[in-house]
Amino acid sequence: MLRKIWEFKDIRKKILITVFILLLTRFLAHVPLPGVDLERMQSFFSQNQVFGLLNMFSGGTMSNFSIILMGVGPYINASILFQLLGFIVPSIEQLQKDGESGRQKITQWTRLATVPLAFVQGYGMLVLLQSQGIIPSWTIFDLMVMLISITAGTMILMWLGEIITESGVGNGMSMIIGLGILSGLPAQIRNTGALLESGDTSKIIGVIIFCVIVVLTIAAVIFIQEGQRNVPVTYARKMRQGVNAATNSYLPIRVNIAGVIPIIFAMSILIVPGVVAKYLETAKTGWITAGAKFVTEAVNNEIVYGVLYFLLVVAFTYFYTSVVFKPSQIAENLQKQGGFIPGIRPGTETINYLHKIILRITFSGALFLGIIAVLPIIVQSATNITTLALGGTGILIVVSVVTETSRQINSQVMMHTYDRY
Repeated sequence: MLRKIWEFKDIRKKILITVFILLLTRFLAHVPLPGVDLERMQSFFSQNQVFGLLNMFSGGTMSNFSIILMGVGPYINASILFQLLGFIVPSIEQLQKDGESGRQKITQWTRLATVPLAFVQGYGMLVLLQSQGIIPSWTIFDLMVMLISITAGTMILMWLGEIITESGVGNGMSMIIGLGILSGLPAQIRNTGALLESGDTSKIIGVIIFCVIVVLTIAAVIFIQEGQRNVPVTYARKMRQGVNAATNSYLPIRVNIAGVIPIIFAMSILIVPGVVAKYLETAKTGWITAGAKFVTEAVNNEIVYGVLYFLLVVAFTYFYTSVVFKPSQIAENLQKQGGFIPGIRPGTETINYLHKIILRITFSGALFLGIIAVLPIIVQSATNITTLALGGTGILIVVSVVTETSRQINSQVMMHTYDRY
């Protein structure tokens, strides 16, 4: 396969462009903004559950106080926002149905919305870091320079991601996030190697158990991500006058329709009380300070954090699935195309049947995503290994990126093979 990839010039060019841009993003991740205590900042992110997870998604750009501090987070948030608005605002819903022209217009709006989102999120993060004494007091000029740099960094990442999508291989935004998650792996392996050199038998057993859990998690992620329920569908076709024929097909319903969106939603909700509490810890009013410290301790408590995270992920999985998958719309489309589910009447019965199926499948998908979200807490408690922290969410994203990229490369190689023969 590698020989075939290198043999075809256009595929080779796409892969080289992708590799170069991904290396460039990792270079930008290590270009820091001035005026911050990096050691104290890295300690802050390592000691906080919520912000540590956020830092993992950014590929370490937050703990490095990089010019791409917010990563592609604002762009992802803007994309989710417009996707949800498509089910609320009729004009946006119409654009989503208008094909390529509508998609391009929504993409342009998403880019424009990324600018204020990056500015606001960057300001919130800077205020939080200043409240912790990590960033010294600033002048208006210093603040504007940092905010403009952070916003520009996000826009550069967005642009580089779109170049990968259009001229490279795979989805650019997903690949940048996936590489960012993997970027911390070499340091984790180095620290784990140093831990094993001590010869502590319990640590060695813990690392072996951790590796087994990672392998099993990867297998489970692939199994669930590729899993789907095929609902049989029959289409009536009129071949010629007086002669009708039936074509059998199926309607694929994926087990995990929502993808990683529920985890992102849940993480965003959990960040809010943590950010507000950290900011209010320095308040002059006693009861506000006490309440802020209580919230901070609750969020940093592994059991409380894990339970809240799990419940939020399950709830958002049901919510997002209900937004994306609409049985009434699918039943209507089937009826218009002359299709029906064998044994089920078109109309209300079809809607109820699809609704029942999606509820059962979503339960499995929601349970899976909830376990994946809290997997790092479970694994660290079971193995007592803190040097390895590639959690289930990171594995889910990385596996999804790898499988999707592999599909694209394989399809392009097959296309060239068919053209040759």
